[in-house]
Amino acid sequence: MSLLTQSVDVQAFASTQLALLDAELQSELQETSGLISNTSPTSLQRAGLAVTNLVVSSQRTGFGGRTVIELGADSATSGSNGELPEHGIRTGDIVLVSEQPAGTAKKREIEDLEKKGVRGVVTKLKRDTIAVAVEEEREDTSISGRVWLVKLADDVTYRRMNLTMEKIHKMSESDYSIFMRVLFGLSSPSPVPQNLAADPEYGKIDWIDPTLNDSQKDAIRFALASREVALIHGPPGTGKTHTLIELILQMVKRDLRILVCGPSNISVDNIVERLSPHKVPIVRLGHPARLLPSVLNHSLDVLTQTSEAGLIVKDVRSEMDAKQASIKKTKSGRERKAIYGDLKELRKEYRERERRCVSTLVGGSKVVLATLHGAGGFQLKNEEFDVVVIDEASQALEAQCWVPLLAAKKAVCAGDHLQLPPTVKSTNSKVKPKIKEGESIIKGMALETTLFDRLLSLHGSSIKRMLTTQYRMHENIMRFPSDELYESKLVAADAVKDRLLKDLPYEVEDTEDTNEPVIFVDTQGGDFPEKNEEEDTGRKGSLRSLFGESKSNEMEAALVRQHVRKLVDAGVKPADIAVVTPYNAQLGLLAPLKEAFPGIELGSVDGFQGREKEAVIVSLVRSNTEGEVGFLSEKRRLNGMLMHPSSPAGVYRLHGGMKANAHLIVAMTRPKRSLVVVGDSDTVKRGSKFLSNWMDWLENNADLRYVDAASIEA
Repeated sequence: MSLLTQSVDVQAFASTQLALLDAELQSELQETSGLISNTSPTSLQRAGLAVTNLVVSSQRTGFGGRTVIELGADSATSGSNGELPEHGIRTGDIVLVSEQPAGTAKKREIEDLEKKGVRGVVTKLKRDTIAVAVEEEREDTSISGRVWLVKLADDVTYRRMNLTMEKIHKMSESDYSIFMRVLFGLSSPSPVPQNLAADPEYGKIDWIDPTLNDSQKDAIRFALASREVALIHGPPGTGKTHTLIELILQMVKRDLRILVCGPSNISVDNIVERLSPHKVPIVRLGHPARLLPSVLNHSLDVLTQTSEAGLIVKDVRSEMDAKQASIKKTKSGRERKAIYGDLKELRKEYRERERRCVSTLVGGSKVVLATLHGAGGFQLKNEEFDVVVIDEASQALEAQCWVPLLAAKKAVCAGDHLQLPPTVKSTNSKVKPKIKEGESIIKGMALETTLFDRLLSLHGSSIKRMLTTQYRMHENIMRFPSDELYESKLVAADAVKDRLLKDLPYEVEDTEDTNEPVIFVDTQGGDFPEKNEEEDTGRKGSLRSLFGESKSNEMEAALVRQHVRKLVDAGVKPADIAVVTPYNAQLGLLAPLKEAFPGIELGSVDGFQGREKEAVIVSLVRSNTEGEVGFLSEKRRLNGMLMHPSSPAGVYRLHGGMKANAHLIVAMTRPKRSLVVVGDSDTVKRGSKFLSNWMDWLENNADLRYVDAASIEA
């Protein structure tokens, strides 16, 4: 019997998770620790991990009484326009702001400057300024002279997962609820009636959205009827979020209290945006710096200021602002110390009043929304919920899911376990899990195994319902993944099944590139081999190599550029085109497309956010005599690329040799009318049975084209 199909020893599960999580955190810290003291600020900026030559331009009190420092370019280095240099910092990043070391500074001097710096979260980005909310524990936030900002690893998520696993570890069997017992396989799920459409309670639902299809209605009925757990399997384009909104509203009608979570802020914000028109009392937990502007009015920070209770703390905040301003006006150390003492007391009073306000707001809300680890904050301490709904559950570490699950009696998990698993760094690192003496460990358990995976293997399809009508892709784009991964169950909706680029709602010429849904440009023959990034750059041992080796293929890049040119010449808008590839070195070769075709999006495979594109071009890169394809052979990764090709939201910046991961939040796109694959079938088909099947399918079903080297533009 496999690990996943057995009931689980709960204490051994918690011990194993704690060891695996520690190894994962060490891997993440290893990636960034030492960079500050061992790498120059300029090199870190080139890698997208820092911004140099800044000065503090202002300091004020922001949301939640946090001190916000605003950083601008140092006029001595920025020139007349005052704009910041290109950088890879994003809103929501955790950063260190400290005095910038001189080029001649020694390692110990740099480490001392780092200790004196302040840590915080980036709250706002403009062309000429970066705002950072300083962490609350730090009182003296005065930094002078030329400073720099560098990105840090985020250990808050790990702390909350660890606390949750430690809590589970300390439980005795008598503490386990029926819900917990089912989730660990110690009890079977309560049976659900076979024909829910004819059931007296669930058959005659008053649907808020009557346009739901049969598979969506069936999934909602099943989730409502399930006593302990329900899985909603939503392949790409099948309206998973749409289904969850109806489910949440139906639960509210049944007077249930619901906690809605997801692994990322964007996944939660998407639900907030779609719920808000329904006038349900909702509260969104989370740092305002990380929330979409459109959901801020539902955020706890805004509600604590606009509610009646929030008005009471307004005077305290004004006084804090006045104290912040007075710090700059005094040079006396004694006076500054006294002001910081006053600020400390004011912050304490602010937080106490705010907590009372928070308790009132959260307690009065039917639907609370937070990221999985955000559900572990003080705002939800001792709060209980009838149901936890977890979106993108197949993208989350299981330990993350348990943060909200301990406050619930039932779980509904939605996702697609056949797409990208969560990003795990420790899998390929040298860090090994440390096992505490005397602790039981479950051999074979890995962080990549999600709660969704484990529950499906544990209880089988009896706890799952699948959405089967997809509303995004031409049916030819959908066909191979449906046949290979989704048991041929996906059906293209009438509105999308035949749509092509030539049918776009603006004028596009009818050409061989705009009237075909799937095109395969086969570079077979090995005349255009891949290159290692180090071969290409000649910079072995450079900062790039800190982030691992990457691959590129100049001929494929030229073919992609040529195809993009043809599409644009035919009338397709660059903003409707995305280019995706598994390797960031290849993205480097494709970067000039951003200048040539403003609006086009480039992206790596890893990452997953809800974006769509009319045309997607995939460059597979790998071409070698050994038939090596690397991580392309991961079936779920390829499925993510086929059906959710990725591209950064907004501006694309190359982050050295890093794969897209937590350091580069990548928004995912989806091909709607055109999928173009460029690759060497001879190499790719040798990577796995799945890849071989895909190459065979493309050769038989796509518009197949072979490369004429003479026709390739430089």
